[in-house]
Amino acid sequence: MAILEVKKLGSEVLRSKAQKVPKVTKRIVKLTKDMLETMYATDGVGLAAPQIGENLRVIVVDPGDGPLALINPEIIQAQGSEVDVEGCLSLPGVLGYVERFSDLIVEYLDERGKPQRIEASGLLARILQHEIDHLDGILFIDKASGISGLAELQAKLGLAEDQQ
Repeated sequence: MAILEVKKLGSEVLRSKAQKVPKVTKRIVKLTKDMLETMYATDGVGLAAPQIGENLRVIVVDPGDGPLALINPEIIQAQGSEVDVEGCLSLPGVLGYVERFSDLIVEYLDERGKPQRIEASGLLARILQHEIDHLDGILFIDKASGISGLAELQAKLGLAEDQQ
């Protein structure tokens, strides 16, 4: 396993729509393991493949009760609403309030390529939505209010506002 570089704001892959994984292979399984190791090493609770430069529909999450790898995740049902603060490994030091669904059902493939379904609420639901957004080129700042730290990060990375 390897700790991979997390792409930062301004990286083109973060704004691209990720491609569906046609088949779960040993390479994809290794990718999920590397993503989990990277997520833990950076104190994250979720990580999407585009964040490490892979334009694939793969995410890993761990809200505190064990890791989960989801390949080709798709929200099939969502309801309720709650607002909470979010951050992102690709936008270090940036925080904002994001309204998300409070309850959802997600279908995905597991690391054996078997179809699975998960019902999520609370923190897990929030993490899943945040990471699935990454697969569609959406960053949490696109949906957030009360954003703090963005101007500082843009200055640090040498980005203009239109390079987000």
